[in-house]
Amino acid sequence: MKIVVIGGTGLIGSKLVAKLGEHGHDAVAASPNTGVNSVTGEGLDEALAGADVVVDVSNSPSWEDDAVLEFFQKSTGNLLAAEEKAGVGHHVALSVVGTERLQESGYFRAKLAQEKLIEESSIPYSIVRATQFFEFVPSIADAATDGAEVHLAHVYFQPIAAADVAQAVGRVAVGTPLKGQLEIAGPDRFRMDEFFRKVLADSNDPRQVVTDPNAMYYGISPTESAMVPDDDATLAETHYTDWTAK
Repeated sequence: MKIVVIGGTGLIGSKLVAKLGEHGHDAVAASPNTGVNSVTGEGLDEALAGADVVVDVSNSPSWEDDAVLEFFQKSTGNLLAAEEKAGVGHHVALSVVGTERLQESGYFRAKLAQEKLIEESSIPYSIVRATQFFEFVPSIADAATDGAEVHLAHVYFQPIAAADVAQAVGRVAVGTPLKGQLEIAGPDRFRMDEFFRKVLADSNDPRQVVTDPNAMYYGISPTESAMVPDDDATLAETHYTDWTAK
């Protein structure tokens, strides 16, 4: 199959392109770096010619409310229009577990708007919602840091390895369109404050984690289970401790 990966040179996209190629598919990494810009439409028609599937794992360069909404609306709108013109049979998009529960954030409002555009289009689709990536753990800690303290709430947290996300998205891409959503998460569910307390201690980080019921997560005050999936989610195999050991 010819599978075009929008955002194909990024963290998830590069892993996905490699995995699809290993299984004999014609995987095309499409991004501004390769001359394809889904926001402006540059190079889209050429990249999508003959494509069976388009996978969108692109992300906005800005989290500012208006900018991120414009990015996902323009990019997704352009992709769906180009796919219809090219006769693409399956649109796959990567989103975030709990998006509808995190609407205090302009980023998640934009992700929900993206999902609605896909659901309302004529292209058969699959939306894969993932939890936070292992690779983002340091930046989450940094965002919650105030001096020598890291303020985090006692909410559930179930991160996943980027490689496992790429694998799950790849399986969906080569399958029949779900015409719905699939949730994926790591195998272990933690309390966010406890997880980061152990991670920082294990890495000899001097910062102290403070359990703070008023702590914000990127400007959001999440409820206890806002960031974890339902019971029917697909769980990946890689544990955080194994991932860090590698």
